[in-house]
Amino acid sequence: MRLFTLILFLLLGGLQYHLWLGKNGLSDYQERSDAIARQEQDNQALKERNNLIYREIDDLTSGLEAIEELARNDLGYIKQGETFYRIIPNKQDEPADGDTDE
Repeated sequence: MRLFTLILFLLLGGLQYHLWLGKNGLSDYQERSDAIARQEQDNQALKERNNLIYREIDDLTSGLEAIEELARNDLGYIKQGETFYRIIPNKQDEPADGDTDE
């Protein structure tokens, strides 16, 4: 009877070892769960970026307002009859490299 009990305890200890520390044990499960959570966050951020790009594509294909805005911002487009003013700051208004208020 003692031998049978000893064998059962050894078997239980071996199973516990595999459960807690072995390959595909609880530590591996926790690592995989964390990796999955991080990947889902990354996927969600990429989905939001893709949706933004799709909306921009729709704007560019459906109307001229988005194209005009892009031309104004990126190419400096000015409509005929508009007056363009560029404001250049004075040298004394710009902080020097060592003169920061931090």
